[in-house]
Amino acid sequence: QVQLVESGGGLVQAGGSLRLSCAASGSIFSINAMGWYRQAPGKQRELVAHITSGGSTYYADSAKGRFTVSLDNAKNTVYLQLNSLKPEDTAVYYCNADLSNGFGYKSTHWGQGTQVTVSS
Repeated sequence: QVQLVESGGGLVQAGGSLRLSCAASGSIFSINAMGWYRQAPGKQRELVAHITSGGSTYYADSAKGRFTVSLDNAKNTVYLQLNSLKPEDTAVYYCNADLSNGFGYKSTHWGQGTQVTVSS
């Protein structure tokens, strides 16, 4: 059993910052990659940022220069630092984890989501 527990969402004014955390727990042998997606009402879920266990990162164009993703392998925790927030960043942010059980089997897991609201 694997759980992803998110925290750090909230309400901020435009230009403000938040730091999202997502801790994976349970039957985890190793992390291949973890990432963050977001979904606004009436829109498709979209990838925001992604990081491999080796430290390679990817950012959506909308996130470049403002957001930073990081991974603490020892704590099985991924972070997303949100800076210079804009109202259009308002969405539910979901954590995703690509895991390995040590026997060559991979699995993908999702967190329950955390709300980020940016006021203008």
